[in-house]
Amino acid sequence: MTLKQTFCLYLCLSAAPILAAESEDLFSMSFEDLLNVQVDIGSNTSETLASAPSTITVFNKQKINLLGVDSAYELMNFVPGMQSTRGDWVGAVPKDHARGVYLDSGNVLVMINGERINESSFGKASVYMPFIPIEIIEKVEFIRGPGSALYGSNAFMGVMNVVTKHDVNEVTAMIGSNGKRGVSLSAHYQFNEDVNAFTSLAINKKEGDYYPQGVRDPLESIYFEAGVDINELQLRGRYNKVELDEFINLAGYSKQNQHQSENHFVSVAYDWLQNTTTQLTTKVAYSEHDIQSAGLILAASNNPFAENDFLNGPAWTTSDLKVNIDFKHLLTNDWVVNAGYEFSDAQQKSAGVRTNFYDQASGNIILDDAYYLGQISTIKEFAPFASLKASFETHSVYGQLKIPLSETVTVFLGSRFDDVKNIESKLSPRFATIYQPTPANTFKLQYGESFRTPVTNELYSNDDVTVGNPELRSEYVKTTELVWRHEAKSWHSNMVLFHNQLHDFISTIPQENKTNMFTFSNQLDDTNRGVEIDSRWNITPEISLTGTYTQYFDEPIKPTFKRFASIISSYQLDQWLFSINALWRGEVKGETLTAAPFVQSSYMLFSATSRYSINDKSHLTLKMYNLFDKQYNTYDPRVANGAVAGVSREISLNYSMDF
Repeated sequence: MTLKQTFCLYLCLSAAPILAAESEDLFSMSFEDLLNVQVDIGSNTSETLASAPSTITVFNKQKINLLGVDSAYELMNFVPGMQSTRGDWVGAVPKDHARGVYLDSGNVLVMINGERINESSFGKASVYMPFIPIEIIEKVEFIRGPGSALYGSNAFMGVMNVVTKHDVNEVTAMIGSNGKRGVSLSAHYQFNEDVNAFTSLAINKKEGDYYPQGVRDPLESIYFEAGVDINELQLRGRYNKVELDEFINLAGYSKQNQHQSENHFVSVAYDWLQNTTTQLTTKVAYSEHDIQSAGLILAASNNPFAENDFLNGPAWTTSDLKVNIDFKHLLTNDWVVNAGYEFSDAQQKSAGVRTNFYDQASGNIILDDAYYLGQISTIKEFAPFASLKASFETHSVYGQLKIPLSETVTVFLGSRFDDVKNIESKLSPRFATIYQPTPANTFKLQYGESFRTPVTNELYSNDDVTVGNPELRSEYVKTTELVWRHEAKSWHSNMVLFHNQLHDFISTIPQENKTNMFTFSNQLDDTNRGVEIDSRWNITPEISLTGTYTQYFDEPIKPTFKRFASIISSYQLDQWLFSINALWRGEVKGETLTAAPFVQSSYMLFSATSRYSINDKSHLTLKMYNLFDKQYNTYDPRVANGAVAGVSREISLNYSMDF
């Protein structure tokens, strides 16, 4: 280990996780207030980070701004046990690494305001929403570990919940290197004591940097959200569109690679009963996800029958109708009961293909120049994909009991039962015991089970690459955690020891008849153990140091980072605020597609932010990502040489104004 890496790890062991503060000024709250921020993602009851029955990390908008990131997915790099990298799919859709699991199937549940983004075709949220702009974010909450007892499928190795801005009036503008530019607006208006409304709009574009592979990584994104509250009635709507072209796909880098995704969401909720002891709420929500992609599958140089590259991808639409009834009640002995019912009807409504080789007569893709279309075209009705147009009807019931046994001991007991029609039923229990012998020390023993239902691509695919397996079972994990949290006057730390028992993980395996290259099978069982450390030190009222460190004791089931860390230092001087952060990732060893050994060396990335307050309502922020323009790769086993190029240096200047 180099001196630089050793220094980083030393600081991380004596520094901090990012905690949320509901304040406009990062330093306006006391350290004690920061520790008592209320969160409910882990229990459906309002808890502090110390009293919550899950391992939680929270980012507020001020601390997000300090990190110089552009998207919610990038925040994963500052969460113990989690990482996010660009993957091998069209436009470098983000991939998540969580507690030693690096699989391309949606093992982290992503939500916006408590509504799931993961859907039924690919399972992973980032395919359909690969960019969630920070300009619209109020805070982001992470559960590290199981969450199925509350949220069902995909809340497997973790949960990310993005909470958007609903009560601010703010406008921002941004310009930067590589053609970066963007504008955003968040507005809120209180018509009277019974009616209020909000809206958010963010538009981001960039031309992208030039890479040695001869491509760029452009981005176009629009996010719009609006809502109205009328007494006990809440109406919500959301629209998102993202385009990521060029960069990379399975067979390599190509200027022809294309990716576009669109998302629509509407919901209606009503509070039938809400007082100091009881709350009864119903909600009906509908979401629709559309993807239009085509990426390099086979280069012309590797195809003896054609002189043109073969590009192919999905033209798919999925939808999800959900009805939820949620009940909360505070009993006379201070016990708290949570219970609910949820109905979900998830459908893959269309399953076309986007391709540049196609035989109209037979309805097949034929890699011969005689069937070259001259451009990428959309085939709406593609016979091999017909079986993908399936539906998942799910009925779920869940319950939780919070039992304060004494002033120092609290117990949480809960479970959720999900019945997925024609697939499988799963019971996801969990319990937690929280012991606080002194105000400075909290100990937790937590156990939970989580699962992930197989998706249509795994169950019913039928193309030249994969064939589905309708006999697949759900993946599931059993997680035990021991947590020690220490809080001092100006310093706090957390240590989490976790033990995961992984069962029935779905993996691709070669087809015996070789008609298709791969099929899917429940073939992976494994154990993953590790330690996650995070801490914060307020050196003075103006200077703070924050850090995380993660170490796995076992080899991950697929090659991924076994050790990684982050550190953030912040300094405030009058109207100025300065921040420097660093990410360190350890060595990764794997194989390329040719089974040749691959070694990804450890590396460190630095970023910096400086913020100047012009007055109480307007601010200028300079962000510098990958400050020293580090040239690095991350490992992905499906890329020919095993490497995906990392993001080079990006600089942006942001102006924000409250009104």
